[in-house]
Amino acid sequence: MPIDTKAPALLETSLPGATLWKRGKVRDVYDLGDRLLVVATDRLSAFDVVLPTPIPGKGILLTQMSLFWFELLKDVMPHHVLTADVDLYPVELWRFRDQLEGRSMLVVKTDVLPVECVVRGYITGSGFKDYVRSGAVCGIRLPAGLRDSDRLQPAIFTPATKAETGHDENISYETMAATVGRERAAEARRVSLELYERARAHAEARGIILADTKFEFGVRDGRLIWIDEALTPDSSRFWPRDAYAPGRSQPSFDKQFVRDYLETLDWDKQPPGPELPPEVVARTVEKYVEAYDRLRGEAR
Repeated sequence: MPIDTKAPALLETSLPGATLWKRGKVRDVYDLGDRLLVVATDRLSAFDVVLPTPIPGKGILLTQMSLFWFELLKDVMPHHVLTADVDLYPVELWRFRDQLEGRSMLVVKTDVLPVECVVRGYITGSGFKDYVRSGAVCGIRLPAGLRDSDRLQPAIFTPATKAETGHDENISYETMAATVGRERAAEARRVSLELYERARAHAEARGIILADTKFEFGVRDGRLIWIDEALTPDSSRFWPRDAYAPGRSQPSFDKQFVRDYLETLDWDKQPPGPELPPEVVARTVEKYVEAYDRLRGEAR
């Protein structure tokens, strides 16, 4: 569906009569008994701080991109989405259509794995910092002499803690296995790497490098289920393939653009976050929409 970036931004939902389960950094989640209603707002977080300036249309874009990937890769891993059609929601939610249309999903409940399943196909960000310091990422030894943004072949699985507040922290695979069980950890690693490789190939055919991403999984009836969001600019690093040059940070289609702006400010990365100027908001919208259009388009 087309993304309307001119419509008023939605910073927070208000659904009187529905039970709010939690407000995350971006998503408001409502408990509907045996199901959850997940609504992606236009909030933006950076350095784990929710910024006061929304990005118009961002929640719709994130939801539509997730739905695209969930459908494309459903043969690899079942997902939690029941429907994103408001007409199929409980009738009492129809009056909130203006807050739900395009930006919400009705999903099954799962027992969420308490880890982020991160896959890195390129060495950058916190992974590169760990590598410079120790020669390894999450306990995985890597070849000497890697530069920032060098490609990793094969991609590596580097789990992290799932922090409700503050920063996620990289952990070893052994720590993950001790947390969720060895069999479940092995399954999550295998599926994460397969999802990433499939998505990386799809993106590269459309001029985009999927540098890294994080997956979240839950368990329902003993079965692993792909949940939350799927390969969005909020959970992934997307780089333009034609501008890629290792040895430096890359131009991006994700919120790295906002992070780079924030790094120029005298801000201690603690709440409250600073307001974003209109030109940064406009450029962020432009980057998100371009990534969305390219990924859903034909190979080039």
